[in-house]
Amino acid sequence: MWLFVTNPGVEPTNNAAERAIRPAVIWRRTSFGSQTQGGSTFVARMLTVVTSLKSQRRNILEFITQAVFAARDRQPTPSLLPDVANPVDDSETVVAA
Repeated sequence: MWLFVTNPGVEPTNNAAERAIRPAVIWRRTSFGSQTQGGSTFVARMLTVVTSLKSQRRNILEFITQAVFAARDRQPTPSLLPDVANPVDDSETVVAA
């Protein structure tokens, strides 16, 4: 709990986590949520995909387009995992806005 005292790279607050979930909270408040379990599952997955892609500075529309084409053609879907060959500089990581 006090790791930030001994490690200078650790933030003492959870501001990054709060900023990351803010779009989901705003969506829920403005849309009154989902009316079905299937709708809730879809929204949770889409928000996860969008947040992950934004943090990796990847193109969201391009990823979703590739995923739809892959599913349609019964091909492997694109990976949501970060590309370890081209890591993103964490000092300027884009947090979901």
